[in-house]
Amino acid sequence: MKLVGISGALAGYKTYTVIHKVLQAAKSFDSDIEIELIDLKDYDVEFVKGTPLSYYNADTVKVVDTILAADCIVIGTPIYQASITGALKNLLDHLPVEALLNKVTGLIATGGTDKHYLVLDYHLKPILSFLKGVVPDNSVYVLNDHFDEENEIHDANINRRIKKLGEDIIQLQKLVNEKSKI
Repeated sequence: MKLVGISGALAGYKTYTVIHKVLQAAKSFDSDIEIELIDLKDYDVEFVKGTPLSYYNADTVKVVDTILAADCIVIGTPIYQASITGALKNLLDHLPVEALLNKVTGLIATGGTDKHYLVLDYHLKPILSFLKGVVPDNSVYVLNDHFDEENEIHDANINRRIKKLGEDIIQLQKLVNEKSKI
């Protein structure tokens, strides 16, 4: 089973840090899984223009193909102006409608205020549901204040939630896989 993490931030390292921690938690829970982290700042994903995927650059094709080949996914985004990043929305616009069919898709976000924690439930979750993703009930929202100068999170509750999300993604994906065999 392959779990792909997507960091939807084009600047900073907070979102990347949380995605990495979720991937490590999942790997600790099940050492047989393969993990990969896609950091959108490392790729030149072209703007969607309504043409077939093969018309886009190699980075765009690679990122989309990696998502399509994954068994399960964890997506992270900083919250800007009460929304996900434009880079993440653009990437999601490249995906076909059933791209996430039978794929557990965990959610994390980082932000400067606790007032934006519902962006995951009211903005990102509907997009992933439209793409047929299986979205766990729990997600992780991390305030910028929870990070220290080295980008470490020392809040025990946040670290517990990160670990639980990693475990839940793997457990749910195994259940989805079993159900799809029936």
